[in-house]
Amino acid sequence: MDDEARLAALGRLEILETPPEELFENVVNLVRTVLAVPIATVSLVDRNRQWLKAQRGLNVNETSRSVSFCTHTIQQREPLIVEDAHLDERFATNPLVLGGPRIRSYAGVPLRTPDGYNVGSLCAMDTKPRRFSPADIAILSNFANVVSDELELRMIARSDYLTGALTRRGFEEELQREFDRHARYHRPASVVFLDIDHFKSINDTHGHPAGDQVLRQLADVARATLRPNDVLGRLGGEEFGVLLPETGAQDGFVAAERLRCALQKHTFAIGGLQTLKVTASLGVSSVAGHMSAGNWLAEADQELYRAKAEGRNCTRMTDLRMAS
Repeated sequence: MDDEARLAALGRLEILETPPEELFENVVNLVRTVLAVPIATVSLVDRNRQWLKAQRGLNVNETSRSVSFCTHTIQQREPLIVEDAHLDERFATNPLVLGGPRIRSYAGVPLRTPDGYNVGSLCAMDTKPRRFSPADIAILSNFANVVSDELELRMIARSDYLTGALTRRGFEEELQREFDRHARYHRPASVVFLDIDHFKSINDTHGHPAGDQVLRQLADVARATLRPNDVLGRLGGEEFGVLLPETGAQDGFVAAERLRCALQKHTFAIGGLQTLKVTASLGVSSVAGHMSAGNWLAEADQELYRAKAEGRNCTRMTDLRMAS
């Protein structure tokens, strides 16, 4: 098993540390009821831990990976069945077996991503020895398919098909998460709203396929220019957002200008031997405690329109001292 590639697949889901969600909660409730087990979990196996997206019958949200049954489940394609943990040398001395919650029997079905990686499992556990019937495993497998489908839909919903950037929904989720982090820890952050100048004329003159090429290459230039932890989103049409964690007002303006200059220097290939030079206008806003996440993005949008009104191919931000 290529665990680094598997962890990358888990990372792409952007699900770790997310709050409870109704579908996953419903699944573990149903597993516990239908299979008549005291414990059911949606488990995701990170590098050093098992994190529970949903759980019933446990009083923890994570355990060490080294003691998790699911670490063994993700190493195979078929469900893992343990009828009596006391008689299984892999688990007989496991602290989750000898101590609370005193797992005695286990059935887990791998949660497989579309690109073929087992990122976790759907588990049913009992505190007494048990033989899980073929019908039990079929039911658990069907519920696991529901969970895997939901994970795939999350990826589709968060990723723009054309550019690979986050969708507006995905970007706004990241923006809210960063805003909440600022509210809790008072860490700086900035957001950039970017719009391609005269994009309609590119489509009108060269056709929509050329416009699509420009959008794809803009995303590529942005990813090459930004830091690994910066977040790129396509907010609609030719509009993009960039979230800059741990970045105050001055550094946010500098980062936006660096991106603007990289786009201005780039030669966009639009098919055959045709090329274009493209510019963009950018607005920047740094987070402040008095605003909401929505106000934060709207403030950057207002600065973007100011950049367009003042001649395009420039960056403007809410701090007037930085906009000169």
